[in-house]
Amino acid sequence: MSVAATGAAAPAGPATGGVDGERWDGAVWAALIVLCGALFLDGLDVSMVGVALPSIGADLGLSPGTLQWVVSGYVLGYGGLLLLGGRAADLLGRRRVFLVALGVFAVASLLGALVDDGTLLIVTRFVKGVAAAFTAPAGLSIITTTFREGPARNKALSIYAACGASGFSLGLVFGGLLTELGWRYTFLLPAPIALVLLLAASRFIARDVPDDAGHRHYDLAGASTVTGSMLLLVYAVVEAPGRGWLDPLTLAAFATSALLLAAFVTIERRTAHPLVRLGVFRSRHIVHANVGALVVFGSYVGFQFLGTLYLQDALGWSPLQTALAFLPAGLLVAFGAPRTGALVDRIGSASVILLGLLAFAGAYLLFLRADGTPVYATVILPTMLLLGVGFALAFPALNMQATSGIADDEQGLASGLVNTSFQVGGAVVLALVTAVVSGTAVPGDPGAGVLDALVPATALVSGVALVGVLVTLAVLVPGARAALRERRARAAAPGCAAD
Repeated sequence: MSVAATGAAAPAGPATGGVDGERWDGAVWAALIVLCGALFLDGLDVSMVGVALPSIGADLGLSPGTLQWVVSGYVLGYGGLLLLGGRAADLLGRRRVFLVALGVFAVASLLGALVDDGTLLIVTRFVKGVAAAFTAPAGLSIITTTFREGPARNKALSIYAACGASGFSLGLVFGGLLTELGWRYTFLLPAPIALVLLLAASRFIARDVPDDAGHRHYDLAGASTVTGSMLLLVYAVVEAPGRGWLDPLTLAAFATSALLLAAFVTIERRTAHPLVRLGVFRSRHIVHANVGALVVFGSYVGFQFLGTLYLQDALGWSPLQTALAFLPAGLLVAFGAPRTGALVDRIGSASVILLGLLAFAGAYLLFLRADGTPVYATVILPTMLLLGVGFALAFPALNMQATSGIADDEQGLASGLVNTSFQVGGAVVLALVTAVVSGTAVPGDPGAGVLDALVPATALVSGVALVGVLVTLAVLVPGARAALRERRARAAAPGCAAD
């Protein structure tokens, strides 16, 4: 079967790793647990704050457009510098980058719990996002260079991805509980967790040898242009409903974003040591994994923002009730994602990604039935169950496909790319959903504005998920046809009649 059909790669220089088989020693498990804990913390932090947004907005007097920057500030710091973080892990040493960034994350968490100004709060979130931009690719590349490609790595990545997705899903529950006490606790909790992980990582993660110092180049020009491009893009989308889509400032922001992106591509083509080696995009399965990451996380982050406002502002649910409504999705992810690796071994990562995207699309389309008086058992619960299935299937499979067939010295790059795609998708789709919600806002009645935005915003995230389905089919169908032709050719060849 072809590469496109299976979702696997035919690498020129694959990462080999060192651990294989089913029996892992205690040191390997300890390191994997620490790395899983860090990814769990990343997901936990983002989703806890999502539940607390209405309380933060009410306490600090922030509008929906400003409020979404509490999430987008983190996402943009994360997504904007992930490529640099991944390359730094390859060049400076994965363990060193992981430890320093985790320490910064802990300090920024503590500061976020203490500030009393909306702007300062957004700044601390951006700093935390920058720190996560270095921990995430460093952690993922430690795994992909430790476990040999195949069943061993798929098993490790399934566990790893399950922890990240579970943190994101279960963070809603923690966020609801803590917001009942006060939204500041959602900012404070990650600080001691990060400190414990830092101490454990310094003990259990083995030292690695960084790249040759003579070849170190961090491509700051590339990092700054791609980060600036994303910041301006999201800013333009968020501000456009208030200013107008044809407002000169809106058009200037879009144009400058495009120019910075073009400059980034030019820089990457000309520099001797690019932040992103553009040749990596010749691989169809790498492109598919990154597009899939864009639509999966983008659609979900947009839906979570919309769903949280809907349940709390429109229906009057408490933060805890909102968290419990999302809980079934988290439980499905926690129990289902660790088993995804075995499914990928059987049918291929691209097929598993397709199943996950279909579950996401089904969840959003079902939610179109929601209104001012929804029935939990027939609308909200089935939506959450489908979201859990989608995350459990798609999130691990995307990580496996994105790092398959990549040489060890570019695992940080591959990890940074897929994590960037997750975060950029989240930032852009969240901005679009926020624009829809802001465009229907009713002064003095936020619930009415959310209800007016419900159908168009849900249709938007449904469309994003369906784009992912179509892209995946475009990858799978040609591969399946090629595999069928290959089987027919073998069957028709002399000496194969008995097959």
